[in-house]
Amino acid sequence: MCNGTIMDKLISFSLPLMLTSILQLMFNAVDIIVVGRFSGSDALAAVGSTTALINIFTNLFIGISLGANVLAARYYAAGRDKEMSESVHTAIALALVSGIIMAFVGFAMSRFALSLMDTPGNVIGQSTTYMRIYFLGMPFFMLYNYGAAILRAVGDTKRPLMFLCVAGLANVVLDLLLVIVIPLDVAGVAIGTVASQMVSSILVLRCLHRTEGSYQLRFSKLRIRAVYLKRIFQVGIPAGIQSTVINFSNAMLQSSVNSFGSIAMAGYTAANNILGFLYVSVNAVTQACMSFTSQNYSVGKQKRMDRVLADCMILSAGAALVLGVGAYVFGSRLLGIYTSDPEVIQCGLEILSITTVPYFLCGIMDLFPGALRGMGRSAVPMILSVIGTVGTRIVWIYGFFPHHRSLHFLFISYPGSWIFTIAMQAVCFWFVRKQCIRQLKREGIYSV
Repeated sequence: MCNGTIMDKLISFSLPLMLTSILQLMFNAVDIIVVGRFSGSDALAAVGSTTALINIFTNLFIGISLGANVLAARYYAAGRDKEMSESVHTAIALALVSGIIMAFVGFAMSRFALSLMDTPGNVIGQSTTYMRIYFLGMPFFMLYNYGAAILRAVGDTKRPLMFLCVAGLANVVLDLLLVIVIPLDVAGVAIGTVASQMVSSILVLRCLHRTEGSYQLRFSKLRIRAVYLKRIFQVGIPAGIQSTVINFSNAMLQSSVNSFGSIAMAGYTAANNILGFLYVSVNAVTQACMSFTSQNYSVGKQKRMDRVLADCMILSAGAALVLGVGAYVFGSRLLGIYTSDPEVIQCGLEILSITTVPYFLCGIMDLFPGALRGMGRSAVPMILSVIGTVGTRIVWIYGFFPHHRSLHFLFISYPGSWIFTIAMQAVCFWFVRKQCIRQLKREGIYSV
């Protein structure tokens, strides 16, 4: 990451990560497709109505895994094997503890949280069942994500992809078995997802255990060390808070969609899943930007960090434009994969018509905070993202939407919030970059 050409290495790093994220999203997509096709629109709406809530519960700890990624990348590039090993064991122990906590909290709070979102009575029972079973798999979900973050920190994005290929095949088989052969409906797809997450977590832990590198995992050494936990939290907690608060705004938007009834909820579920594929594609480039920036920052290569950000912008915008235009042009066909109900498809098309083509703005918006996290600066971009994204959407949902009630108008808040946030993040990056240069010079590691 610290020498030679950049763009080819970014592509080599990002592509397996992009495919990994797409495959991980397929867990939820398979659930949606199977219940939409074989259990009806109410079941489709039930599964979809849980997405925003699940993300609120999980994204704080997933954001913290970015702190583990940055810390491990820094120690690995600097050749600090002891610190690398201890940070790995702290991260995995944290993943296990946080997964267990989320399993209990999510199981207990599911129905109450769904009620707060005005989930219709004809789907809330199935939504609660799905969420409770899903949350029982949180320890597996967290262990995989933290283990994969460590592998990404050392430049390995291919093995997490292989692990998810195996888990994804297991998920498809179990979903079909537990919905079509054994008609468990939403409970069946939830059980299939949890089982597949268990498979992926076992594979990534086995990989870390068998490695001979500084990131080798020994279960007897698992413990949370305060010094590394603090460093992980410095980067990870702001990132987690940012993601959690943004998903809280998505939950408010879900509540607005719920006011249109179960048909609109089903359309949003399908459209949102398509948007999810766009998001993980640009997010893979953001992850690459963060990892490359972190390693180059540890050796003081500021000019290379600038080039990493520029190349990532080209890569992210290009990928998002291709995928976004494709989703816009083939929207009805893509939505037809999830459901055959023409009313549901029409609702989904209303949402896709305003969100897909400008999605490249979302990728650019996330790159500035990604680069800043790679430099160890996470708090300020978190605040700006919350103000720009969440603030804009809250104003739109409660200020303008009540006077123009349509799905199309509601989702104009997406590109509007992206543009506003980009402007603030670009100004922030310019000032923080200058501070970082001064710090690298004081430490005597600044290099052109």
